[in-house]
Amino acid sequence: MMPVDTAESIILSYARSLSSAQDLEYVPLMQAIGRVLGRAVESVLDFPHWDNSAMDGYAVRFQEVEHASPASPVVLRIAGDIPAGSVPTLALAPGEAARILTGSMMPIGADTVVMQEKTERIVGSDQLRLTEAPPELGHFVRHRGRFYTAGDRLLSPGLVLGGAELAVLAAAQILSVPVFRRVRVGVLSTGNELIQPHETLRPGQIVDSNQVALVALLQQAGVEAVALGQVQDDRKMLKSAMKKAIEQCEVVISSGGVSVGDYDYVEDLLEELGGTIQVRSIAIKPGKPLTFATFGQTLYFGLPGNPVSALVTFWRFVLPAIKKCSGQSSDWGPHWTRATSPIALTADGRRESYLWGILDRSNYAEPVPTFRVAAGSGSSGNLINLAGSNALAVIPIGTQSIEAGDPLQVMVLPD
Repeated sequence: MMPVDTAESIILSYARSLSSAQDLEYVPLMQAIGRVLGRAVESVLDFPHWDNSAMDGYAVRFQEVEHASPASPVVLRIAGDIPAGSVPTLALAPGEAARILTGSMMPIGADTVVMQEKTERIVGSDQLRLTEAPPELGHFVRHRGRFYTAGDRLLSPGLVLGGAELAVLAAAQILSVPVFRRVRVGVLSTGNELIQPHETLRPGQIVDSNQVALVALLQQAGVEAVALGQVQDDRKMLKSAMKKAIEQCEVVISSGGVSVGDYDYVEDLLEELGGTIQVRSIAIKPGKPLTFATFGQTLYFGLPGNPVSALVTFWRFVLPAIKKCSGQSSDWGPHWTRATSPIALTADGRRESYLWGILDRSNYAEPVPTFRVAAGSGSSGNLINLAGSNALAVIPIGTQSIEAGDPLQVMVLPD
């Protein structure tokens, strides 16, 4: 059995990232959520676009107010108001201040903003009294280009576009976004016992939950997921289905048929079809009988048929490769954190074991979050209690028990 880290390294080494101009497409800004940015983008705008106020208050000349105090107040004439979104029509003369709102352009002659709460407007007059000096020149002024200078790189390729990134693109008025095309990933299920969710369940049969789950997880990952259906344990039929999938898709995922049973044909067929098997068996529980093969740049993952084994191995090995293939520049692998468990966690020690459950981050008084293992965790056929789980606790190979309260490595599942 191959160590988990070794298998991960091999798989990622064969995942080829999208990078060429032929892999680019342009999508409208509002359709770019979750896509991978295909090339660097720049803006012709400075951010901020002009000097503006960071606070509701009054625009002043610093040299006129820098010594203001209760014993020596400064009185200024209010020359006018500057509403947000307008261009100031006044220029501040000596001894004057201008009422200004957050985001409003600074008027000519002003270099500092005094927040409203630090001032006193003299009733019945156009005068303002200051009894406290601003701490520095330029206080509460956001200067043009402070955050970004026009022509510099705004966002880098390989970035997954979320809400914050779309906000930046919108602010830069980039309406057509260059993204990498979606990688085409096929999902195939094998087994005589499988039926589709809408079919009548008969004794001895199993509903194919793997295909539903894997397609959903691939859609969540932003790729083009293709459901290829179920194939019976017939060597000729399976070979034909696998061949078609390999020809049509850049990544193929099948579940079932990779163990040592009489009808487990996948490994043999991969070699018959001209593939090179890179990984045959991994020291992981659940998920030991995972097969990874390559056909040139096409990747083939033969996952175990047990539902939990299929999902755990997808999260641990397939998803990182999918992220890399999709053009993401980094952050391919699982997200890890440290936690503790209120009960002891056990394993046989022969393989790296993954237990599913809930990572609770609600108690911020705790130095590390708490992981609560789900009932029945550890059984690869127990799909039911995997629902609601958001993390997998890892018991390293060679370890049979992690005591309650001891540090624990936890793999955080994608949202």
